[in-house]
Amino acid sequence: MSTRSPRTIIVLGSVIVLIAMGVRQSFGLFLSPITEDLGIGRETFSLAVALQNLIFGLPLVGMLADRVGARKVLFASGVVYAVGLLIASSVDTAAGIFGAWGILPGLALSGASYVVVLGAVGRIVTPERRSTAFGLITAAGSFGMFAVIPGAQWLLSNLGWRNALQVTAIGVGLIAVLGLAFPAHTADADDAHLDEPLPTVLRRAWTHKGYLLLTAGFFVCGFHVAFVATHLPAYLTDNGLTELVGASALSLIGVFNIIGSSTFGVLGDRFRKRTLLSILYISRAVVFTLFLLLPLTSATALIFGSVIGFLWLATVPLTSGIVAQIFGSRYLSTLYGITFLSHQVGAFLGVWLGGRVFDATGSYEPVWVAAVVLGLVAGLIHLPISETPVSVKADPAEAVA
Repeated sequence: MSTRSPRTIIVLGSVIVLIAMGVRQSFGLFLSPITEDLGIGRETFSLAVALQNLIFGLPLVGMLADRVGARKVLFASGVVYAVGLLIASSVDTAAGIFGAWGILPGLALSGASYVVVLGAVGRIVTPERRSTAFGLITAAGSFGMFAVIPGAQWLLSNLGWRNALQVTAIGVGLIAVLGLAFPAHTADADDAHLDEPLPTVLRRAWTHKGYLLLTAGFFVCGFHVAFVATHLPAYLTDNGLTELVGASALSLIGVFNIIGSSTFGVLGDRFRKRTLLSILYISRAVVFTLFLLLPLTSATALIFGSVIGFLWLATVPLTSGIVAQIFGSRYLSTLYGITFLSHQVGAFLGVWLGGRVFDATGSYEPVWVAAVVLGLVAGLIHLPISETPVSVKADPAEAVA
């Protein structure tokens, strides 16, 4: 089979996202051992991971992928990811934490995860099947969370955090190998927007009310998932549960997100994506509320992981699908990359505020409450979004539906 076929590109992209996001979602397991070993507060580690999330969301790499193709970007990202983890395994200071945990993995993830991969896939999959394909790739990232986190916990328990990172670096190096198998450029499944220059497309996007609301809503998704992924294991152990329960809860998030992302990806090809997004965000607010109100036990922690996992990244195929539906696939990596930047600003605040609030108050509860409020707000602002494709001949000032 040619590496240029849609099926092969989807498989390659799925494996890359599986590795990149699986390792990324295991970083919360390192919070306690690293902070205890180095004698630093949780805010320092949280701020480094928050910086990583912010760099992760910069749209510059997506723009580069639209220009030079996914192959070069994926190869370079795999190399940077591996080097970053190797350096992280030898740090002894807070400054080292910021560089090795924040800057290098952030740069790598910006080029080895959803923005670049979905951009390449979106250009070779027909619009009628695009949301389903995006859901499958998002589900692969979730399977990585399920598959990698137990292995990372085993490495931590048996080798210590430094050696665990060195072994993990070898695994992420596979991204560079798989990136070389990606086609240098992908043809477009729809060509209505091919002749438009990027500045014109950007002007149209920034005057499109639906795109701006979608971008604002994705901020909330980033806040939710980054806070939970980074601080849930520590929150559970703080309340008397074992480290195994924390790792198991994260793994269950990954398992059930496989189902959720695939399900909502398929639904996105059949129903209005904006309505599905509203349901997702409001459901998250309900789940967070119940988690706070019910007694915290091993059972409720695992149930929480399962239910929130179903809602976890199901937003990704719907959000990216709306962007592609409105503006076409030619500059999908760029336009979705800008939206994803909003997601990562939310992630920055979710991770950092978690550590900051805990160090100041000894509790995560205020951040949980904020997550509930933001979920309700996000559910409401998606309702007026229009999914109608923008005509390439339309004046940008008219694209405000």
